[in-house]
Amino acid sequence: MSREDLINTTRAILARAGFDISSSLTLRGVCFDIVGRKEATLLIIKVLSNVDAFSRDNAEDMKVLADALGATPLLIGETSSSGPLEAGIVYSRFKIPIVSNETLGEHLLEEVPPFIFAAPGGLYVRIDSSILRAAREGGGISLGTLAETAGVSRRTIQMYESGMGAMIDAAMRLEEFLQVPIIEPINPFEYKSEKKPEEYEVSGEGRTQSNALNRLLEIGLAITPVTKSPFEAISRSRQTIILTGLGAEEERLIQKAVIASEISKIAGKHSLIIVERERSAEHIDSTAVVTSGELERIDDQDALTDLVLSRGAKK
Repeated sequence: MSREDLINTTRAILARAGFDISSSLTLRGVCFDIVGRKEATLLIIKVLSNVDAFSRDNAEDMKVLADALGATPLLIGETSSSGPLEAGIVYSRFKIPIVSNETLGEHLLEEVPPFIFAAPGGLYVRIDSSILRAAREGGGISLGTLAETAGVSRRTIQMYESGMGAMIDAAMRLEEFLQVPIIEPINPFEYKSEKKPEEYEVSGEGRTQSNALNRLLEIGLAITPVTKSPFEAISRSRQTIILTGLGAEEERLIQKAVIASEISKIAGKHSLIIVERERSAEHIDSTAVVTSGELERIDDQDALTDLVLSRGAKK
């Protein structure tokens, strides 16, 4: 299946599941292909035929965006060097969850969550440590008895009771012996950020390589630069988060502004393009257009936020 077909399949699954979804991105060098939202779940998705092509740089850029927007980064794939991605299994690369479209569809459309995750050494399941401990203690069962049943050490049973994942065979033997469901489903949209959004930000006296972004810093906004994205930064004021692009080439400017508009609507944010030359339009789609000259005359972040909100609302 071509990557375009994979992307279309992913978008179809999300749409059927009730997600608001973006168009597939057409800009080259962007670290994600789709943005989707349903209620509190915001997904930033990259789709690749072979997930081994997913680079560390792309992963780090997706994490920056996810952390800044309160989203989950997700990689959809078809194969790896080990073979096809199997249904019902959550893989990972650079700590970003990976699933096949089949797993995504089962989870969203059939309400059948995955139960297995791949990690170094093989395939594992998560054990509900509190149920395991309660079943063992309530039944007066020793650590040694459970260890013998599962074919592992006493220390391993203690680690299961502390939240460590288990090999599939060991977990199934324990569940059959205890006669209680101890294997937990996995939420493929679960993502634990390694950093706080503020750790990526430039603020205060800090500076970037862009004069326009530095002007935003001067009037009090915090800036998270992003490289492989349809916009150059995520700007945060007291009031709101703004997807912020810089425009020079006319054709690319319009393309970037339209994409930023679509993504900002789905993410529940606002979007801004800063341009050098005056334009007749004060917005492109719902993306506010502000010239560098106007920006120089603004000396308060609230004034800029109000301008972005008012121009973006004129669509």
